[in-house]
Amino acid sequence: MILVVLGTHERPFTRLLQEVETLADKGVIDEKLYVQNGHTPVERFTHLHGRPFLDYAEMDMLYDQARVIISHGGTGSIITGVKKRKPVIARARLSRYGEHNDDHQEEIIEQFVKTGHVLSSDDLAADLRRVDEGFTPPPFDSGRHEILKLLRNFLEAT
Repeated sequence: MILVVLGTHERPFTRLLQEVETLADKGVIDEKLYVQNGHTPVERFTHLHGRPFLDYAEMDMLYDQARVIISHGGTGSIITGVKKRKPVIARARLSRYGEHNDDHQEEIIEQFVKTGHVLSSDDLAADLRRVDEGFTPPPFDSGRHEILKLLRNFLEAT
């Protein structure tokens, strides 16, 4: 199963769903697609089924069941997949298409691509092929321990 995660932002992200639907129409994607669609209507899509909003336990279960995650560029959605060592293909919501207020998701995705945790190109079919060829993200380290150490050292020095 492929899990498509659009998050909860109030603006629709139809562009990503159209890209996924097109690949399903062409047979490039031939497995179940489950969509957490937020505020993006899915009724016009033939291959996409799911719900707008899910609680944490439901999302956690779907991430566990998914073979691959196709996600918007939100940090929570990406990190959830990466922590579970799932292949994540990320697409940014872009302001020029009215999908977000600004383009910060491009910067988020760029960082995850640099560390090898996420795939993101202009070609979703190519990204899916990379997953099929064995792409697996490396273990994720948030750097939390280093940040806490810096804070402790700073507080102890003052």
